[in-house]
Amino acid sequence: MLLYNLFGDSLLNVLIDSERNIMLDSLTAPTTEWQQRAEEYFLKGNYSRAASIFEQAIAADPDVKLYYWYLGLTLLLQGQECEAQTTWFMAMVEGEPEQVNIWNSELVTILHTEAERQEGLEEYSLAESIRQNIREIAPENIDNLLRLLRLLIKLGINTLTDLEDLGIIKILKSDNQPEINLELLIETIRDLLNKVILEPTILDFVDICLPYFENHKEALLTVLVPSCVKIAYSRKIPSAAAQLAEIYLKLSPNNAEVIGLLASFYQNSHEYKKGIDNARLFYSLVERLPDKLYANRQILRGLIGAGGHWSEIYPAYENHQSLLKMFIAENPTELDSSRVSRLFASNYFDPYIRDNPRENRNIQNQILRICQTNVNNYAQETLDKHIQGHSQRKKQNIPGRKIKIGYVSHCLRSHSVGWLARWLIQHLDREKFVVNAYFLSTNPPYDPLHDWYVNIVDKAFKSDEPSEITKNIYADEIDILIDLDSLTLDLTCEVLALKPAPIQATWLGWDASGIPSIDYFIADPYVLPESAEEYYTEQIWRLPQTFIAVDGFELGVPTLNRSELDIPSDAIVYLCTQRGLKRHPDITRLQLKIIKEVENSYLLFKGAAEEDSSKHFINQIAEEESIDISKVRFLPDSLTEAIHRANLGIADIILDTYPYSGATTTLETLWMCIPLVTKVGQQFSARNSYALMMNAGITEGIAWTDEEYVEWGVRLGKDEALRQKVAWKLKKSRETSPLWNGKQFTREMENAYQQMWQIYMES
Repeated sequence: MLLYNLFGDSLLNVLIDSERNIMLDSLTAPTTEWQQRAEEYFLKGNYSRAASIFEQAIAADPDVKLYYWYLGLTLLLQGQECEAQTTWFMAMVEGEPEQVNIWNSELVTILHTEAERQEGLEEYSLAESIRQNIREIAPENIDNLLRLLRLLIKLGINTLTDLEDLGIIKILKSDNQPEINLELLIETIRDLLNKVILEPTILDFVDICLPYFENHKEALLTVLVPSCVKIAYSRKIPSAAAQLAEIYLKLSPNNAEVIGLLASFYQNSHEYKKGIDNARLFYSLVERLPDKLYANRQILRGLIGAGGHWSEIYPAYENHQSLLKMFIAENPTELDSSRVSRLFASNYFDPYIRDNPRENRNIQNQILRICQTNVNNYAQETLDKHIQGHSQRKKQNIPGRKIKIGYVSHCLRSHSVGWLARWLIQHLDREKFVVNAYFLSTNPPYDPLHDWYVNIVDKAFKSDEPSEITKNIYADEIDILIDLDSLTLDLTCEVLALKPAPIQATWLGWDASGIPSIDYFIADPYVLPESAEEYYTEQIWRLPQTFIAVDGFELGVPTLNRSELDIPSDAIVYLCTQRGLKRHPDITRLQLKIIKEVENSYLLFKGAAEEDSSKHFINQIAEEESIDISKVRFLPDSLTEAIHRANLGIADIILDTYPYSGATTTLETLWMCIPLVTKVGQQFSARNSYALMMNAGITEGIAWTDEEYVEWGVRLGKDEALRQKVAWKLKKSRETSPLWNGKQFTREMENAYQQMWQIYMES
């Protein structure tokens, strides 16, 4: 702070953009011989030699201040900051205040120019040092402060503290708004949102910047929308994304795009009421049919996710069916990529409401065909280029060549798909296969399981951009691309629609999507009925035994006990572990009927939902069925998956949901040797538990009707010997069942991959 301490407030008068506004005589004068000689060394990075020349120049002509500025700069670039500041001080010490201001402007201009040069050379530490010195000379130069902040972000220095210490917020909040380079401000906001740990200070900074965008709302929007999406989905902080969206709405209160995103952010943050309210507002603001369809889907998403809003779900569902049919009839072919992305999962919630796969798949297949057509249209040039190169290489069938397998997903982390897919990835024979992973929208702050995936595959590539993922899959010449997401992420759908691999298959993450560019849906003899071939566009590839297998699960220390829940030790405890969106009123009614029939029994509900609406919904059904509500408990979420699994031990029987059954939770239940009651339906999501139980060798608890569901629940509750028999069979199944043999399952998947490739080569 040497220069500022010497000249005090006189330095505050330095014009912020002086390098653009002040004619500096010394800089416009003809280049001297000294400067020419020094410049050669300067540009080569030989700063000590350049400094020596400037010292000679000062000795020869001590009145030329320019020599002092450059001498100090060369010293600064050598890390001699104190000597640099002393050089500048000695040149200014006898000047009048007006002269000092002019000299400061000259010096700032020279330092700014060199800082930009160093940034271009990616010498960020040197550039940061130069800009720190500019800051001492002109502490309110907002242009320099913003550039300095961006450098600090690049260098990974504590930016949150710097936002306050640099004085940026104070300057921006001042009554006399400084003139600001909006492009620089936008880039600063982008850097803060995308590269720094989000804290309230950063959100406050964006809020403070709003007045500067009063006449440039779209410019700010182009930064905030992708940043919000990344924060919500890649960085998994939807609450922060919601706050950021709310800040922008102060500037543009009825921006439909932001309100639509806000609905999702609140729903993902489990603030369901705000999510539903914003989804309804979004619906009222849009006019085009594709937008209405997406908005109504957001309403359904909020209502179903909250759990218990069934009186509102049914009319919203009927409206949705009408919108879907209108959209299919309209059959648009010129939709932009953002609208197509929103439409991929437009029929996503049908399986949660009804079990009618023939009709549901018919609608879904038509929607996805329209999406595929539009993707082909707006990406035709890219498709032509890649497909041409692709067809040239696909004819090669070199004996002994490894088949290249690519897995694309946003779930290869601490997620159900992440927990289940790891055994296949781990056991795949690397003598026969190359294994790549393409991570979409996956950048958790710290996730050991995600890190495990990154390290175990032959190549890991991450991006939030489908085009980048697609290009890498093409470039890597992947033979078989395995989709683990289906309709759970629109970005993955776009990748699959672009057909970056000659063979594409969906496995594990959800039911088949219906995207025409996908060749296979991997199943087993149980999880889909034989009639499913009639209404799936994908060819169903049935593995010989099970569509999933694991070698086991990690267990933590349980955090639940009966005494804390005020449940007698000799009581029969039923547990439903499914989230609120799977708690259909019909199956919930059956579950409550079971505890009505079983003396000294209790029913526990666990899983994300809106607490008040869920309790009201269940209490209402209990009242209708004349069931004592004191026999019902609601459990909090567990801290980790391992603790969740350990806590399953509190239950005597697990009650599954319908028409959307458990999958990972069912595997965990069977691994814990706990009896399970499930109702089997026709659609994939109504048969997961059935398939897993069959592969574990258990038929006790499998129901085909409502009556059988209640009968099995009551029978298992009343018959301790039967429960022990099921538990014993499940324990023995660990030694013999294909469900618990990851290596055997992997060999079967390898055979499937090899057969898929052979079929492709022979076609």
